[in-house]
Amino acid sequence: MKTPNRINYDKKMQEVISSLDDKKSLLLHACCAPCASYPVEELEDQFDLTLFFYNPNIKSEEEFDKRLNELKRYSSDHKAKVIKKDYNHNEFLNEVKGLEAIPEGGARCLKCFKLRLMETAKKAKEEGFDYFTTTLTLSPLKNSQNINRIGQEVAQETGTQFLPSDFKKRNGYKRSLELSKEYNLYRQNYCGCEFSLRKEE
Repeated sequence: MKTPNRINYDKKMQEVISSLDDKKSLLLHACCAPCASYPVEELEDQFDLTLFFYNPNIKSEEEFDKRLNELKRYSSDHKAKVIKKDYNHNEFLNEVKGLEAIPEGGARCLKCFKLRLMETAKKAKEEGFDYFTTTLTLSPLKNSQNINRIGQEVAQETGTQFLPSDFKKRNGYKRSLELSKEYNLYRQNYCGCEFSLRKEE
């Protein structure tokens, strides 16, 4: 689904940050270390950061653990701690049942985004975070308009505050590549689920 009037969500994020009169807490959903690298660098001085690793879309527990460990390794050098929800791939499979053959970027991905953002929002509310957001907007392959729309919907449903973002802007994706090289981060060649992997094979 394409948004007819594109919104500059990076500009909106900067406006929110500029309006803050003190340091707020932010729960940042992180899909992997490379995608978290630039957002952490960008936000760590503005917020008390906690990274939330909730990614039931990842096709195996081995891959889940590999990405989690890389995220912990990267965050250990930064002002962010990592919390996780235990691996349960069935949560993802149940959510996208019937959409397995849909092309990458379609309805299956939107369901996956909402699943992960909803859990992040619930965790943010439960733990009393001021804001939540996601690293997913860093990827040039993901539609930031859709991700932000879903984030705002989830915030309304849960009574939380979503921080808009488009981390690929202002050379964010390029910076993530530089940081990945600097820290020698494991970079997977697919989003996480077996359906995205199938496209790469």
